[in-house]
Amino acid sequence: MVNVGDPPVVAQVVRNGFVESTHRGIVVVTRSDGSVSYSRGDYDSHVLPRSSLKPIQALAMVRCGLQVPPDQLAIACASHSGEPMHLQAVLDLLHGAGLTEADLRNTPDLPLIDAQRNQWIAEGRPPSSLAQNCSGKHAAMLATAVLNDWSRDTYLNRGHPCQQAVIETTRGFGQRVFWTSIDGCGAPAYAISLVGLARIFGELAKATDGAEKEVADAMRSHPELVGGTGRDVTDLMRGVPGMIAKDGAEGVYAAGLPDGRGIAIKITDGGVRARPVVMGAVLRRMWLGDEKLRRRLMDMPIYGRGVPVGAVIPVDI
Repeated sequence: MVNVGDPPVVAQVVRNGFVESTHRGIVVVTRSDGSVSYSRGDYDSHVLPRSSLKPIQALAMVRCGLQVPPDQLAIACASHSGEPMHLQAVLDLLHGAGLTEADLRNTPDLPLIDAQRNQWIAEGRPPSSLAQNCSGKHAAMLATAVLNDWSRDTYLNRGHPCQQAVIETTRGFGQRVFWTSIDGCGAPAYAISLVGLARIFGELAKATDGAEKEVADAMRSHPELVGGTGRDVTDLMRGVPGMIAKDGAEGVYAAGLPDGRGIAIKITDGGVRARPVVMGAVLRRMWLGDEKLRRRLMDMPIYGRGVPVGAVIPVDI
């Protein structure tokens, strides 16, 4: 089972000076050699990285022979917002492999972000696999299956070569897969240690050649495709030179720096509002990014009658 121990409070919701709620979590920062330089909570805890695993999944596809332009590789790493640029990148990836939207097997959904979702609904469009935020990952897996003459219909099965490649790629970083479940999009989701997630991102970010560098460079060159307009993960990569970063459902955040340091965060109640606040506090501790970026990540106001009356604030980071 997933083990998160008894995590410490890493953020508080303060309303007019009163602590209304708390968020518990685990934070770990690793050095280039993988040793731990800072932590709060049990960083050996097993977590599901959820969409923070997408760069590793994309790396596995590249190692299986997938060769696509950087924008298409970036969308393979994305939890995209469903903007036109995202949908076009997914379609380009599919069409390049002789596939169409109909080949996607991910769960049909509306776009991830309110603005795009509201526009989608206003246009009378139903939930679709293309609009769902994981469609780039699924397009990459399908394209890899076509390239290798593997089954397209079963690419989500744990025993499919695409999924086995993800497991082997994860293990190749020296990380053990502790559990396999099914993600919201329908693809297998693998549990690893939180410190292992930080180490993987550090390794990816410092790569100087090979498939690892290809994936990291794609994310760096197209942060708007990895997230989207106004997304904190996009602003994070733009604001810290050389950083790669990926947010994940249920309060996960992972990042890597070109010097090999890694960061991983798990908000154990699954709440997403504390996630960028805690990341901003970690950046402040590491002297990364400028004050504008840190404020952007940590600016999470609480409202009363439409007026800010408090905020989500980090605790002891």
